[in-house]
Amino acid sequence: MSNSNNRWRKRGIAMIPTKFGISFTTKFMNQAGALVQVYTDGTVLVTHGGVEMGQRLHTKIAQVAASSLDIPLSCVFISETSTDKVPNASPTSASTSSDLYGAAVLDACQQIKARMEPIASRGNYKSFAELAEACYMERVDLSAHGFYITPDIGFDWIAGKGTPFNYFTYGAAFAEVEIDTLTGDFHTRTADIVMDLGYSINPAIDIGQIEGAFIQGLGWAAMEELKWGDDNHKWIRPGRLFTHGPGSYKIPSVNDIPLNFKVSLLKGVPNPKAIHSSKAVGEPPFFLASSVLFAIKDAITAARAEEGHLDWFPLDNPATPERIRMACVDSITKKFASVYYRPKLSV
Repeated sequence: MSNSNNRWRKRGIAMIPTKFGISFTTKFMNQAGALVQVYTDGTVLVTHGGVEMGQRLHTKIAQVAASSLDIPLSCVFISETSTDKVPNASPTSASTSSDLYGAAVLDACQQIKARMEPIASRGNYKSFAELAEACYMERVDLSAHGFYITPDIGFDWIAGKGTPFNYFTYGAAFAEVEIDTLTGDFHTRTADIVMDLGYSINPAIDIGQIEGAFIQGLGWAAMEELKWGDDNHKWIRPGRLFTHGPGSYKIPSVNDIPLNFKVSLLKGVPNPKAIHSSKAVGEPPFFLASSVLFAIKDAITAARAEEGHLDWFPLDNPATPERIRMACVDSITKKFASVYYRPKLSV
């Protein structure tokens, strides 16, 4: 399909880059603690200050411990976060948790390995369990508290000088959409994303995070709108939030996933400033969904061109069907609205 051959359905494309700084911008929050305990059967219990909320932080932390101690992942167990084990934890936010708690766990594991080394050097142990048992018999401490602070950061917000972030996560997205100019409906035909995540600790988890962040961003860019009772929405009781549930506040569903959804990770780009040369991934892909918003505007531009309107026009986000429909100027909309009509947002 080409735009010139179809009056009422138009396609648009857009490409958007992102550069996302990784660190808490409040310096004291860039610290993390962890407790690692090795048992004589060769199992390891790890407790850290990060909260698992579905992002698979515990999986990455277990991988760090297993890699450091050279044991199977199945031998590492994660204890749920508790302040009686690891106090004074920073929030699990800002996409920094894998960096901070992974480094704290690595610190604890390295302490334990250093204590075990004299015993390991004196014997030929067939397994980590045998070594742990031998260390126990020699009264070696097999528990360690690890700690990590992000180095070389700090920013003077008054002077506007300093280093607010440890490093940046980069990415880019291309999107193609198709709109129905008569209803304002749209669907994303293609989303192609590339992210620089250094040497990913777990590519499957990271790709899932990218996909999830993009779809969340899609809701922000084109669907989710708060409507309050105010002068611009007089049909809602003053002060009342109308969009208070899934019936009126639309979030992305399975039908909103791009028809052709591709995610790839840039290869051969180690990041020396984070655990195992990896990079943070939680929030950085979110903004890439704005490529859908700009692709929608590109499609609307094609629709307006057929009516002879080639100049700039407003399109606020979220680009809801109502906004898309009114921006696609035609003989119907001209009967009751200006070609530059701009629906009011509730703020």
